[in-house]
Amino acid sequence: MAVPTPHGVPDCPTAPQFPPELAKVLRADLAAVADEVEEEVRRQVPEYARPADGTYRQNLRSGVVQALTLFVDHIADPRDDAGAIAATYYELGRGEALEGRSLDALQSALRVGGLCAWRQMGRTAEELGLDSTVVAALGELAFRTVHEVAQAAASGYAEAQLRSSDELERRRKRLLDLLLEDGPVALEAVQDLAHGARWPVPRTVAVVALAAAPDRREEDRPLAAAGALVDMGSRPPRMLVPEPDGSGGIAGRAFALALRGRPAAIGPTVAVTEAAQSLRLASRALGLMGRGVLPRQGVVRCSEHLSTLLLYGDEPLLERLQARVLAPLDAVSAGQRDRLAETLLAWLLSGSNVPDVAVRLHIHPQTVRYRLRQLEKLFGDALHDPATRLDLILALRADSLHARQN
Repeated sequence: MAVPTPHGVPDCPTAPQFPPELAKVLRADLAAVADEVEEEVRRQVPEYARPADGTYRQNLRSGVVQALTLFVDHIADPRDDAGAIAATYYELGRGEALEGRSLDALQSALRVGGLCAWRQMGRTAEELGLDSTVVAALGELAFRTVHEVAQAAASGYAEAQLRSSDELERRRKRLLDLLLEDGPVALEAVQDLAHGARWPVPRTVAVVALAAAPDRREEDRPLAAAGALVDMGSRPPRMLVPEPDGSGGIAGRAFALALRGRPAAIGPTVAVTEAAQSLRLASRALGLMGRGVLPRQGVVRCSEHLSTLLLYGDEPLLERLQARVLAPLDAVSAGQRDRLAETLLAWLLSGSNVPDVAVRLHIHPQTVRYRLRQLEKLFGDALHDPATRLDLILALRADSLHARQN
């Protein structure tokens, strides 16, 4: 442990020598002054208004006595090493952080205690008839003492927070790995890890897969709103959002702002133990975004593109389906093939309604009828077979998505 040397407060190298008897007199009154300081701190700082017994009271008493001792030791010998006292307050600051308390309470206690101690010891100095120069030097020394212990406490607090934050991040990473692993996940195991990670277990979650952004600075992470579990080191980067359909979830404005324009795919909302399913679809959607099958920019919600995700769930199988059911189109030129494929898909989706097809494609109904006669020659009775029509819709839909990539 390294306790930093105080800075920002002058060492007062020109301060006058204090009378030898001053330190002796103040040391004799130290216990009484400590009682006054402790009572004043407990009265003015609510966080320290605890019952008079217990470890907390002992720590408060020890801290007060050691700070007063440091002050008196500085009077007896300005060259005295305050390292041990600083270490005590360093540990006191660490303790406050580990207990989850605010540093403000500790700093308030130091200010209140320092002022109270100065009033008590200042009166003693006046009773000894010390001149104003010496009394002023005592005031500067009191300020310096409070600064030393406050800075040591703040350093300890910051160090504990950093270590606590690192450990919390490691626990949340383990929890995220458990939630996203393949295979069944036991709710009891999730609850055990979540307790140590200080993560309230939600009923539902959604996984967001993010486009990689190597040019982003480390401090730009994490992107998630409060409560999300984040792993920016994975490929693709991902985050798990609790209760995604609530006001603070992925529908909230804070989520959109956190993405800062980064393309992302949001998996479907699932039970917390089924998060891996949401990740699988979000990752697939992100890959399709990169290829242009789905919109390349913005946020894609898997729930709005389920048919596309289903089509691309097994691409080799999809290619076999296309090759079989669209084989008749191989008999025409490439340009004619595209026009006929577009017309056939529109005709199938519109319930064989020619006027609707014409409106959808922005062409004359007579042109639609001409193309349909060509399609009848190519496909024959298969165009009117329900099973074949379904295969055609799937194959032609994939064909149109493929054309969007080019």
